[in-house]
Amino acid sequence: MLYDFHAGTGALLVNVPHAGVEVPQSIESRMSDRARALPDTDWHVHRLVEDAAGPDVSVLSARYSRYVIDLNRGRDDQPLYAGATTGLVPTETFDGDPVYRDRNPDDAEVSERIERYWQPYHDKLRETLEGLKQRHGYAVLFDVHSIRSTVPRLFDGRLPDLNLGTYEGRSCNAQLQAQVAEVLAGADGFSTVVNGRFKGGFITRHYGQPAEGIHALQLEIAQACYMDESRPREFDPDRARPLVTVLARLIDLLSQWRPA
Repeated sequence: MLYDFHAGTGALLVNVPHAGVEVPQSIESRMSDRARALPDTDWHVHRLVEDAAGPDVSVLSARYSRYVIDLNRGRDDQPLYAGATTGLVPTETFDGDPVYRDRNPDDAEVSERIERYWQPYHDKLRETLEGLKQRHGYAVLFDVHSIRSTVPRLFDGRLPDLNLGTYEGRSCNAQLQAQVAEVLAGADGFSTVVNGRFKGGFITRHYGQPAEGIHALQLEIAQACYMDESRPREFDPDRARPLVTVLARLIDLLSQWRPA
């Protein structure tokens, strides 16, 4: 199975494309020891979302690692940010270490992964959003990610805890962005920024079409605010509880919001 999906009754879809840790053996056997540890995973984000979302919220979560394919990149693999980045089929980690011991995937393998992993996931994402829009007249997409709080190759210094991206306001209604930003600004103990280093990846930019009734927002979370980054596979529910409370407020707002 490529993904886990829960169908809710409301107009909101929460999407988690980078928390998957599954890697086919045929790929893993070629990977470096460093890459096999999956250091660039959005650790436990699916659990955070599941704890924060009610049954009326649709949730889509990828099961395969971003090293198999990065679902938040377009099929054409065009870079979304200036500076260092990783590709649709990454060959380097965020730190610049090689993903593969010797031979990187060739064009044929990349094309095969697109058809096997990328396309079915995006088919499900698109179909779900279109279904929500048909039933409710609009749809809201909340794309949730996390990353280590310091990654010098990608950004300077420590990342703010909660990074809201709306493609500089182009992917959602302005009033909705303002309301979400207000919730984030009022989250005690968390630093926040709107459209800073992370303005929204391919999913936010591609599917967020407010003029067409689909509103998309991305949240990038610094992992240090909910987990021990030195032991990434260990989930600490007590440490994560304040963040889950904030996510629950955000999800409730996104669920209750209606376009004018």
